[in-house]
Amino acid sequence: MKRNKTTGGAKGAAAVSAAASPRAPLPTTVTDIPEVKPGQSVALLQELHILTRDGKLNQDSRRKLKQVYHLYQFIEPLLNDVLSEKGSVSLVDHGAGKSYLGFIIYDLFFKALQDSSHIYGIETREELVARSEELARKFDFPGMSFLPLSVAESTTSSALPEQIDIVTALHACNTATDDAIDFALKKHAKHIVLVPCCQAEVASVLRKNKGQSLGKNVLTELWRHPIHTREFGSQITNVLRCLQLEAHGYQVTVTELVGWEHSMKNELIVATYKNLPRRRPAERLAEVLSTVGLQEMSDRFYTGEPAPAAPVADVAGQPAATPEVTP
Repeated sequence: MKRNKTTGGAKGAAAVSAAASPRAPLPTTVTDIPEVKPGQSVALLQELHILTRDGKLNQDSRRKLKQVYHLYQFIEPLLNDVLSEKGSVSLVDHGAGKSYLGFIIYDLFFKALQDSSHIYGIETREELVARSEELARKFDFPGMSFLPLSVAESTTSSALPEQIDIVTALHACNTATDDAIDFALKKHAKHIVLVPCCQAEVASVLRKNKGQSLGKNVLTELWRHPIHTREFGSQITNVLRCLQLEAHGYQVTVTELVGWEHSMKNELIVATYKNLPRRRPAERLAEVLSTVGLQEMSDRFYTGEPAPAAPVADVAGQPAATPEVTP
C-alpha cells in the first residue's frame, strides 16, 4: 500500500511541521561556519553581502571573506601595538569602496573599545559613502566616519586629525596608492599597510623616455618591449615605494597576499616607523630613478632629505659625474 506523499509516515509529518513553523531567527554569531571568526556579527556580514539571508557563504563571498580575514591577521597586531602605547588607535582606510575591511575591523576590534578610537573611510563615490554611513548608524558603530574625498584631498582635510596611527590602502586606483603614502608620511603614521595598484603612471614615463634611453643604458632592454614596459613598470613602482618609505625611517616588509584573486596585484607592503637611518635608502632611491630614466618622478617619490644620486656608469662603463643637489 502506498503512503500518502503529503501526510504519510514520520518524514511526511516532519515536513508538514517544518513548513508550518516559521524559520528560526539566526543567532547573533555563527559557530557552525568555520570561515567566520567568533564574535563576528552575522547581520553585519549579511548587510555587506558576504553572508546570504540564510547565513550561508557562496564561493565568491567565501573568497572575499578569506581575503579580508587574511589582511586582518596582519593589521590586528598593529592595532594592539598602537593601543598598548597610546590607549586608543586611529585608522584611515583609503579607497574604502564598500568598506568591507573597515566594518570587519571595527566589528572584531574597535567595537569592544571604550575610548576615542576611530576608523575613517575615504572614498570618492558619494553613494558608497552614504551607504557606509547608513550601516554605521544601523549597527551603532559611533567610531566610524566616512568622507567623500580623494586620497589627495584627505591629506589637507580639516575633517581628519593631524596625526593618524595606521593607514591602509588596498587596491586604491589611479595614483591613490602613492597619495596614500604621502598622506601617511604627512600624518606621521606609525604603521602603513598597502596592497599596491595602478602602476601605469611609471610605465607611461618609461615608455615616453624609452627611445632616448636605449642608446645610453643597456638596462633599458628590461622594458624595451611593450609587455615588459608594463610588467617592469609595476615592479619598479613598488620598489620605489619601498625605498621611499625606508628613506623616511620606516622598516618595510614585502610579502604575498595569499588568496587574492588577481596575482598581478598580490603584493602586500607593511611599513612600521622605526626612525631608521635614512641616507642610504634615499641615495638608492635617487640612483634608481636616475638609472631607469625616471628623474622627473622624484617629486612623487620624495625623501625626507635631499640626497644626491650615486654615480651611474655611462655606456662606456665609466662612472658619470654625480650632480650637485642644492638643499
